[in-house]
Amino acid sequence: MVYYCSLQKIKENIMIYTWQELFWIFFIYSFAGWCAGVVANALHRKQFVNTGFLNLPLCPIYGVIGVAYGIILPELRHRLFFLFLGGCIIAFVIIFLTGFILEQIFNRKWWDYSQSRFQFQGYLNQLHLLIFGAIAVICIRYVNPLLFRLIHLIPSSVLFLSAMILLILLVIDTLCCIAALFQMHQSIRAARFVEQMQDITEDIGHALTRTVSKRMEKAYPNIEKKLVLKTPAKQKNKEVFAEGCCAAKLIWLFFLGAFLGDLTETIFCRITAGIWMSRSSVVYGPFSIVWGLGCTFLTALLYKYREKSDRYIFIYGTLLGGAYEYICSLFTELVFGTVFWDYSKLPFNLGGRINLLYCFFWGIAAVVWLKILYPVLSGWIEKIPRKIGWIVTPLAVVFMTINILISGMALARYTDRIAHPKPHNAVEAFFDRHFHDDRIEQIYPNAKIVEKE
Repeated sequence: MVYYCSLQKIKENIMIYTWQELFWIFFIYSFAGWCAGVVANALHRKQFVNTGFLNLPLCPIYGVIGVAYGIILPELRHRLFFLFLGGCIIAFVIIFLTGFILEQIFNRKWWDYSQSRFQFQGYLNQLHLLIFGAIAVICIRYVNPLLFRLIHLIPSSVLFLSAMILLILLVIDTLCCIAALFQMHQSIRAARFVEQMQDITEDIGHALTRTVSKRMEKAYPNIEKKLVLKTPAKQKNKEVFAEGCCAAKLIWLFFLGAFLGDLTETIFCRITAGIWMSRSSVVYGPFSIVWGLGCTFLTALLYKYREKSDRYIFIYGTLLGGAYEYICSLFTELVFGTVFWDYSKLPFNLGGRINLLYCFFWGIAAVVWLKILYPVLSGWIEKIPRKIGWIVTPLAVVFMTINILISGMALARYTDRIAHPKPHNAVEAFFDRHFHDDRIEQIYPNAKIVEKE
């Protein structure tokens, strides 16, 4: 059975920030992270090193973590253990995804903790996670409330103007650094064929590119020319479609996971409730977005550890699955003003969003997925003809993107029709005609209008 909450409950339990407040959280924590990196390198290397990606004194990854903390963790501020654990998990996911994406783009790690104990794929180690957990507790309970009091002392016009200036500088700096990195990356690839090249930066003509490249090589030893030349990229079989854990395979796994998840939930509802019920997340097709994203993230996170013991995968699946379900519940509550499940009547629950039993189910699902289903599905995907695969994959992405957008707009109009039954424009008229209440209630049988107080 599905339960729902009112907006009053949302306001009481969740600290809702404005976009401007989240913007300043991003910049303040980006700067604080940059300062921490400079201090750490000064202690370790005995010299100043700008470890940030940008020329500005900012490390955006820390800003993203700060924003995620501000959105997800405030309702846990009175439960220190879960606040600490949430900080660890959020930092783990963001740092891993950042490192993974950068490695996929540039085919090299930007940082590597492989030599550390209790590390995870070289992207982070246990000590860093514990530090981020402690930072989450300090920020949510003490730092953020103080920051907002200070921010609101500044005139709104000054805040807005400052934010615009910083945003423009950030965009320009980011574009310059990305251009420099791609140019540097192309030079490195060429250097594999010309080993006598003494200095890659000599081939970069633009002064800004040359400056950024030198700084990048100094700040990130793992992308230095000599190291790259000694460790050529792994050659993939060009005859196989979507070999390994690549983007194309993850896209296909998303669709397969979304379909299998929808099928599983439909059968489960039939067995437990005795009725056939739509469990799809979108208006077109039997796809559960929650399951699809879960399978995709789980595969990306644990792919290199798929040969580990079932116990190892179960523990990771339990923690990551629980965190994922919690975030999904919070997201739907913040965006749509409602929750689609409530475990408050079950023992060992956390805010009604997750409970220990269902977290164990996530752990079991992780083992079944990686040990049984993934090898089979991966083999099927790799047997797809390359030409067909590279044609169908982008079309599938476009289809699902449009599908999600239409579904969100249809659900939003369904909610808005209570207050505004008559359409105000052609878009609303379109959704009223094609996605009327009966159709929405058939697609989303548990979707109830939130009662506002």
